[in-house]
Amino acid sequence: MNIAGIDIPDSSLAREATALVREATDDLLFHHSRRVFLFGSLQGIRLGLQAKPELLYVGALFHDLGLTPRHRRDDQRFEMDGADEARRFLLAHGIGPDEARVVWEAVALHTTPEIPYRLEPEIALVTAGVETDVLGVGLGELDPAAVEAVTRAHPRPGFKKAIVDAFAEGFRHRPDTTFGTVNADVLEHRIPGYRHIDFVDVIENSAWPS
Repeated sequence: MNIAGIDIPDSSLAREATALVREATDDLLFHHSRRVFLFGSLQGIRLGLQAKPELLYVGALFHDLGLTPRHRRDDQRFEMDGADEARRFLLAHGIGPDEARVVWEAVALHTTPEIPYRLEPEIALVTAGVETDVLGVGLGELDPAAVEAVTRAHPRPGFKKAIVDAFAEGFRHRPDTTFGTVNADVLEHRIPGYRHIDFVDVIENSAWPS
C-alpha cells in the first residue's frame, strides 16, 4: 500500500506489528499512529533524514501503546510502556539489540522536545510525525495534497479533544509519572483541582538544609 507517495511496510514483522497494535488500540490511536509514520516519513524527505522504514513503522505504531488498558503500567511514564513493548517485540522477531534500542529511544523520547532531532533518523522522525499530527509542527511545510491523502486514509475527526482525553485516561492513575513532562499539562486540563509537581518546590523542600 502506498499513501502520499510513502510505502507502508509489508514485511511479516510489519504485518504482525500492525495486528498487535490494531488489536490493542481503538480507531483514534490506530489512525493516529499510522499518521505518525506517514507524516514522519514525509518530514524525513523534507529534512533529508533517511530512516529504516520498518523500524520507523514499529516506532510509530507502538509510540502510544502505553495509553491502552492492555499495555499501561502504574509505575512508569506511558512512553516507556510503549518503548518496552516495542523492544520486546523486535527482539522476539530477530531484530538486533542495537536496532531495538533505537526504536526504544524513538518511543521513549517522542514527547521530549528537541533532543530526538540530534539522534538517529528513526528517533527524530517518530517525534516529527507526532509533532506534525498532534501539534501541527511542520504541517505547513508539507504538500497539502500529501496531507489530504494521509488524512483521507486515516481520518482525524474531533482529534484535538479526543487525543487529550486519551492522554488523560492513559495516565490519570499514575500522576506522579508526569513530573517534568508535558503530560502534567494534560492532567491539569482534565482533572479538576490537579496541580503538577513543582520542580522548585521539590528543591526547596528537599532533605538538604540549604
